[in-house]
Amino acid sequence: MINHDVRTHRSSEDFPQAEHLAQKIAEVATDPVAVPAETAEMVVNRIIDNAAVSAASVIRRPVTSARAQALVHPPAEGAAGAAVFGVDGRYSPEWAAWANGVAVRELDFHDTFLAAEYSHPGDNIPALVAVAQHVGASGADLIRGLATAYEIQIDLVRGMCLHEHKIDHVAHLGPSVAAGLGTMLELDEETIYQAIGQALHLTTATRQSRKGLISSWKAYAPAHAGKIAIEAVDRAMRGEGAPAPIWEGEDGVIAWLLGGPEKTYRIPLPGPGEPKRAILDSYTKEHSAEYQSQAPIDLARRMRERIGNLDDIESIVLHTSHHTHYVIGTGSGDPQKFDPAASRETLDHSVMYIFAVALQDGTWHHEASYAPERAARPDTVALWRKISTVEDPEWTRRYHSTDPAEKAFGAKAVITLTNGEVITDELAVADAHPLGAAPFARAAYEAKFAAMAQGVVDAEEQQRFLVAAAGLGDLGAGELGALNVRVEPTVLDKAPTIGSGIF
Repeated sequence: MINHDVRTHRSSEDFPQAEHLAQKIAEVATDPVAVPAETAEMVVNRIIDNAAVSAASVIRRPVTSARAQALVHPPAEGAAGAAVFGVDGRYSPEWAAWANGVAVRELDFHDTFLAAEYSHPGDNIPALVAVAQHVGASGADLIRGLATAYEIQIDLVRGMCLHEHKIDHVAHLGPSVAAGLGTMLELDEETIYQAIGQALHLTTATRQSRKGLISSWKAYAPAHAGKIAIEAVDRAMRGEGAPAPIWEGEDGVIAWLLGGPEKTYRIPLPGPGEPKRAILDSYTKEHSAEYQSQAPIDLARRMRERIGNLDDIESIVLHTSHHTHYVIGTGSGDPQKFDPAASRETLDHSVMYIFAVALQDGTWHHEASYAPERAARPDTVALWRKISTVEDPEWTRRYHSTDPAEKAFGAKAVITLTNGEVITDELAVADAHPLGAAPFARAAYEAKFAAMAQGVVDAEEQQRFLVAAAGLGDLGAGELGALNVRVEPTVLDKAPTIGSGIF
């Protein structure tokens, strides 16, 4: 890997395009290096993972709304178009990416990578699959594009913190989708450079989407970034330019949205001829909850047998990282995180609620654990309000460690009973993490898909999809429609009625 120092430059400085971060990314995207077998294998795993969570969310209201928007946007006359998850037909690729991106993200249940910033790099998949279907790309083309997209988003996450400045993490997603599309479509460096600039410029937004009264926009924001990136690539292919230098300009992203003129970011990128392996450093979720809740859920399941009567709990303190404390813990200062009437999205970002339910139930379910009646149970509310978080410098250090063996997203739980007894335990990484007690491999991804698709996708269609996904590298040009999953029509009949819009 080559570390690139990235900082603001005045317009009067001699700062050639060759030194721009967008240009460096474009060079990575055009490098014809072969995709390692283990990278290609993980790409398939994550396509299966995305299909699993899409099946589970297919009739939720935000997904239904996004799908309704996509279905009134057919492809241009004579164009192949792209598939929308769950239904037949072909649609304009940017709108298919939009609908499928919302389906993937709605339950917050797919892959993650955390470092200086956070990310769900599986958000790249809907946009690249939609364009691949539309242009008739092959499975090998798609794998190459996704290897790039994962690499770029994860490398940006390693070196550039957005949340410190209250910028949403999808600002790293727009450029990664643009770069991945550039690889898949075999575009030249200049076109990719311009597309990256446009995509970044149009996908910077504040983190209010993940703060306070969290709404369905939490799921829509990444889908919007993918749609914007597709449109940016289309414009760049037609010769249109972008603001430049987009990160480093004196009125650019770093200068006014991030660390300012005094800040230098160090972004690692593969050198020429270096394989793209970043996807192997990411990890998926066993539980449908914000990633920093994964290890606490497993910890709660492990601790519950040591407590006996949960009514005997006086207090629970979770000692954890800065991020967990301030984003999903009591350090956020959000009273909504203790509100039984809060939205699913808000409960998903309350580690206090999540730990309470996991402790009581010994399990976690993507629907039942968030049901309004579940959140309002008096014994749950009472336990929930006994839980707090504190930042522990050691957990924060481990969160930001670059050593995979040391990096951790867990917590230490200190449970004090009414008789004064104190029970403690800690867990560094979730069971499903590559270094956890039960790391996810292909069989686990397939099992997750089967569980989420039960009652939604018939058994024959499930098997057809899994075979197609496993053979992705052998799918030829125009055969990627096989990656779409069709759900039972009677399932879609249960989708909520939504209002009409402009389209």
